[in-house]
Amino acid sequence: MGALSWSVRTVDRALDGETVYRELLAEEPVAFWLDGSLTDRAIRRVSVLGTTAGPDAEVVVRDAADGDVFVELGERLAEKAGRLDAVPDELTGLFNGGYVGYFGYELKALTGGVAAHEAPTPDALWIWANRFVVIDHDRDITYLVAVDERDAGAGWLDRAVRTASDWWMAGDGVPAIARLDLEAHLEQDRPTYLAGIEACMAALEAGETYEICLTNRVRLPSVPDPFEFFRWQRATNPAPYAAFLRYGDLAVASSSPERFMTVDADGWAECRPIKGTAPRDSDPAQDQLAAKALAEDEKTRAENLMIVDLIRNDLGRVSQPGTVHVPQLMQVESYRTVHQLVTTVRGRLRSGVSAIDAVQACFPPGSMTGAPKIRTMEILDSLESSARGVYSGVLGYLTVDGRADLSVVIRTAVLTPDGTVVGAGGAIVLDSDPVAEYDEMVLKAMAAVGGNAAAEGWGT
Repeated sequence: MGALSWSVRTVDRALDGETVYRELLAEEPVAFWLDGSLTDRAIRRVSVLGTTAGPDAEVVVRDAADGDVFVELGERLAEKAGRLDAVPDELTGLFNGGYVGYFGYELKALTGGVAAHEAPTPDALWIWANRFVVIDHDRDITYLVAVDERDAGAGWLDRAVRTASDWWMAGDGVPAIARLDLEAHLEQDRPTYLAGIEACMAALEAGETYEICLTNRVRLPSVPDPFEFFRWQRATNPAPYAAFLRYGDLAVASSSPERFMTVDADGWAECRPIKGTAPRDSDPAQDQLAAKALAEDEKTRAENLMIVDLIRNDLGRVSQPGTVHVPQLMQVESYRTVHQLVTTVRGRLRSGVSAIDAVQACFPPGSMTGAPKIRTMEILDSLESSARGVYSGVLGYLTVDGRADLSVVIRTAVLTPDGTVVGAGGAIVLDSDPVAEYDEMVLKAMAAVGGNAAAEGWGT
């Protein structure tokens, strides 16, 4: 295999993500859109859209039984990086080529857990992104990029340059599944899920665990156009980690608000678990009271603290001694529709530890298992009746220059011709109210399909 080269063209405006997707990617067999335009976070807002094409096209599709995909993907990244020159200056710090995709929950079989259930979707799906568009919304600029041998992506770049930035698809019809009674489509109905919560409470009282993230699935009909569903989702439940991923007949539409992990160029890994959500209020005084109540809620703080300790332990296994710290502990962050209680945990990775090593060490996300992780996953395996699949895994990118940015797969719909599956759940602790936990699980599922919960502000 020969050397890979960068081809970068610049457009002096921030293109519209929908336009880019429809004009460049809608007909591709594989495509992705990591949408950073919807967040009101203070950090830089960047979106990445792309596909894999040409002689170097590649999609890594694996199940847990196929071997260690974490190791395989690390080797593939190293091989690609060895064939590339230095990252172009304009792409430094941005997505600059690598793999985009997800690790599904059942890969816990590679990180200390057991694959108790088999998912109908791949346990790992990663796209070698060699044709992509980086939209810097804050700096109002767009980069069109091809990574290939012998300038093979020139034709794709030419077409990308011609993409109009002011096109907009009319019509915002409500998807049929957003009108359904989701409770009628629960995999575990109300009595079954409440019985699961009682079993969790018994395990908590016996001292087997401190917190259990019990989940359920809603099984809905298929949708005719997954991308149109994603448009609806991002309009009704905007989120910092909105994402759309398509591989043949499989599509993932995510409105996740939660960061799993970022790894920067200096080897700092950062996790930002969310435990605790309250809807925004149109009345400023009531809105401030809602944020204050969230910050002071004892149950929410207990959930958050236990997950923080778990993540500190996970990061500590791959970080330099003394570098793991918590610069932000249980602070309220306010987004367009919700207040959230968020903690930041950081650690500097040891020499020789890659971003993907750090991902594997912390997988699956502690906020989706509970603590302690291994025993709690065993309890969950006995209570949940199917594989979580993509849900509860992580989704994002791993770059050729050693960085990573991945979300926790929540508020997400997995769409295939056989149907639409939405996962939802919540953390069970000793002072949980089973009925309130059930109601919150249903509201979270509704948010993922743009139902009434989205309008009420339930995001996590």
